[in-house]
Amino acid sequence: MYGGSSDRMSNLGAKLGDVNWTEVQVVQSEWNFYKPSRQRSDAEVGQWLSDNKVSIYGDRVPQPMFEFSDLVAPDSVHHAFIDLGYKSPTAIQSIGWPILLNSRDLVGVAKTGSGKTMAFMVPAALHIMAQPALRPGDGPIALVLAPTRELAVQIEEETRKVLRRLPHIHTTCLYGGVPKYSQASALRAGVHVVIATPGRLIDMLESRATNLLRITYLVLDEADRMLDMGFEIQIRKICSQIRSDRQTLMFSATWPMEIRNLAASFQRDFVRVHVGSEELIANSDVKQHVYVVEEHDKINKLFEIIRSAGRQRALIFTKTKRMADTLHNQLSRNYGSSALVIHGDKEQAHRDRVLDRFRHDSAAILVATDVAARGLDIKDLDVVVNFDMPTSIEDYVHRIGMLVEFLKMPPSLTHPSQSPFLRLGALRGAQCCSHSSPRRLFLCCLFSFVAFSCQQ
Repeated sequence: MYGGSSDRMSNLGAKLGDVNWTEVQVVQSEWNFYKPSRQRSDAEVGQWLSDNKVSIYGDRVPQPMFEFSDLVAPDSVHHAFIDLGYKSPTAIQSIGWPILLNSRDLVGVAKTGSGKTMAFMVPAALHIMAQPALRPGDGPIALVLAPTRELAVQIEEETRKVLRRLPHIHTTCLYGGVPKYSQASALRAGVHVVIATPGRLIDMLESRATNLLRITYLVLDEADRMLDMGFEIQIRKICSQIRSDRQTLMFSATWPMEIRNLAASFQRDFVRVHVGSEELIANSDVKQHVYVVEEHDKINKLFEIIRSAGRQRALIFTKTKRMADTLHNQLSRNYGSSALVIHGDKEQAHRDRVLDRFRHDSAAILVATDVAARGLDIKDLDVVVNFDMPTSIEDYVHRIGMLVEFLKMPPSLTHPSQSPFLRLGALRGAQCCSHSSPRRLFLCCLFSFVAFSCQQ
């Protein structure tokens, strides 16, 4: 259930009292650990910004790091890059690392699939290494908030890959739908990094399994999605438990007024970085096709696509849980146990089993709703099908973009039925965002069918 939509969600954090910071013995933190390794000319930097479509808003911004060798870090960090097969930093990493290692607050606006987890976790590790050691009873030093369990788990998995050569930095992941005991035990044992959904973190704070008094590095990942899901009250309650001199990072796919207000509330003298267009666009690395069919023909078209793909791994999005179950039943008749389904009504243990099966079955077909599928870490994905069109352009872009890092040969297939259910105004506004992105193909096909004018 979306945050804020129930009495329980609206009451989360009610048991948390305000922190009287005058009575707290605040641990002195270290902030000065940025070491520039190489100076490049203004012309080089300007060309890099242009080539990578990076826009920067803020003062005293250090130069980007073009190569991993520009990052002054322990050998163990660089060995982790080699182990993972990374050749060079992505754009958000190149510009984000020097800003964050300079202890500046940051707003990163970038399409999903841009490498932002590494962008904030590598500086987090270096930040933690510069701080005084944890004492018994201390809470974590770094906190990452994510909107969903799936995204939180994905962030933790990526973090462990980077930190596996730094065994003295301990992490844990907090999310609902599973027993609290093991999560609380990990917190009480002492961890440096907590990755959490807002609701479960507040549960742990209310039960005194941990505290946030040592947090000096705070990340709000997919901040726009957290606001969409109604978590703003919970985010503000959590931030009230954290010292005001913290370093705060926000990552978002968009830059709407709600995110601007959040940044103004929580950040100080922040740098804002846009990677790519400053409007939300579909990831250009994804080849997209549009099929306009009658509603009753969608099932037949879906089976045709699956057959033509040669039974490769496929992910199918539906708009509702009921449609997900209906479609799963249809697919099960033809593909048996290879047809899988997840949505919000499924138990967490069931969802874990299904996702594990999907990752390891090269011919599996997974039907999922947006919320259930958000943040999935699925490698070698072959086909993505939007069986139901999303209700907004943003959701469409998120469906495609969130999987880009893991796509192998990725045609994304969209099936708008003949009813023009999307608002004309929303489509017109989105159509102007990019003249070359695959999203224009999607929009123009839909416009053409329902006889809307694309003239400006």
